[in-house]
Formats: sequence, structure tokens, C-alpha cells
Amino acid sequence: MPESVPHDYSILRDAVVFLVASILVVPLVRRLGIDAVIGYLIAGLVIGPYGFGLVSEVEGTHRLAELGIVFMLFAIGLELSFDRLRTMALYVFGLGVAQVAITGAVIGAGSLAFGGTIGQAAIIGGALA
Repeated sequence: MPESVPHDYSILRDAVVFLVASILVVPLVRRLGIDAVIGYLIAGLVIGPYGFGLVSEVEGTHRLAELGIVFMLFAIGLELSFDRLRTMALYVFGLGVAQVAITGAVIGAGSLAFGGTIGQAAIIGGALA
């Protein structure tokens, strides 16, 4: 008879903690008029290793977060059609590029004001924009 191998259920326990936290926090922040994403961030701070420590395995949490990002990108892909992207092209490509360029220029100017070179300002501005 094969020897029983003890199972590590910590990732399952962490997933249950995440689900319970989201069930409790999202309606609360919605009632307060705050966006649900801010509620998720607050819940993560509270239950994380530097909060109450309800979730302690950080590596398992990273794997769970990667899976969540895959599901989020899949859901966005289901909702975004080519026709809708074509109508949003001005906003996405025009104003988005303008926002990155202006933000990069402002941050680069700040870097120059603190004594950086033009090359350093361009790299810092581009990276932070």
C-alpha cells in the first residue's frame, strides 16, 4: 500500500481568503462610493504579509495573480471588438501617445532641473511616463 503524502493546502487557503476578502470589501467600498479596484488594493494591504498576515505564501500568490491577469485579459478580449477599437483609435493612439509624450517631457524637465543630463532626462522621462 502506498504511503500517504501530506498535501499542502496553503494556496487553496489563500485563495479562499482572497475570495472572502473580496466578497466583504467590494460591497463596502461600493457603498462608500469608492471604485472596486481601490477596495481590492485595500483588502490586499490588510490581508497581506505586512497587514494581518492572513496570506503568507507570497510565491503562491504571484502564481494566483498571474492567473487572474490572464482571465482579465481574456475578458477584455471578449468585450473589445475591432469595430469598437476603430472608433476608439483617436483616443487610444492619438491622446494616449500625447499623454505619454507630455508626461515624459515634464518628468524629463524635472530631471534636468535636478542636474541630470539630457540623456538621463530622456531615459528617466520615458521610463516613468
